[in-house]
Amino acid sequence: MQYNIKVQSECKVAQNRHRINRIKIIFSLVITILIALLFSGCETLDSLIMAQDQPLSENTIIAGLKEALERGTTLAVRVVSKEDGFFGNMEIRIHLPEELADVDKTLRRIGLGSKMDEFEESMNRAAEHAAALAIDIFIDAITQMTIGDARAILQGADDAATRYLENNYRERLYHSFYPVVERAMQEVGLARIYKFILDKYNSIPLIEKKEYNLDEYITNRALDGLFLMVSREEKEIRTNPVARVTELLKKVFG
Repeated sequence: MQYNIKVQSECKVAQNRHRINRIKIIFSLVITILIALLFSGCETLDSLIMAQDQPLSENTIIAGLKEALERGTTLAVRVVSKEDGFFGNMEIRIHLPEELADVDKTLRRIGLGSKMDEFEESMNRAAEHAAALAIDIFIDAITQMTIGDARAILQGADDAATRYLENNYRERLYHSFYPVVERAMQEVGLARIYKFILDKYNSIPLIEKKEYNLDEYITNRALDGLFLMVSREEKEIRTNPVARVTELLKKVFG
């Protein structure tokens, strides 16, 4: 009897040792797995940090700038080419040229103020007609932008892209706008009003006769207003996170 009890006791001790050894093995295995996962996670985190610190690739830079410029120029053209895009915006509204200030004052004195107001409105309508042409020229300019241009713009002032477009493409825009302004002057009645105004003024005795290239004036003022609105859109994308509506814009301008 005592022998059986002793054998059973020894069996229980052996079973307990076996159980403990199994627990130790499992615990060691779990620790090993956790350590492996921890170091793997650290390596992944390090790689992510390194990736974030890496400079943007040239392809990313130029793609971001092109997207920003396409968005900015398209929005600007839409704004200025709609009705009242110029006439309703006091920041870019085209006023009578200074050279015709005497004409304006004189004709208003003799009761032709409404004609002068109509004249100013018609100048702005002509500019609104012409502005719609700009989008194709801007898109063409953007597609031809080089990596060097893109880097200089990205590192430049808030209106660096606008200045790039103006410096390189204003002349081309001018030659595209000019004939449209001429046609628009006919369509909105500006040429007729202008002739009427000058004829009235020049018919006044003892007064210096006036002549003025109105087509050239309207074309230049239309371009001034257009580039001002493009610069507004560019600055918005650069400085306002809300305006960066795509991941690419956030990456390049963030």
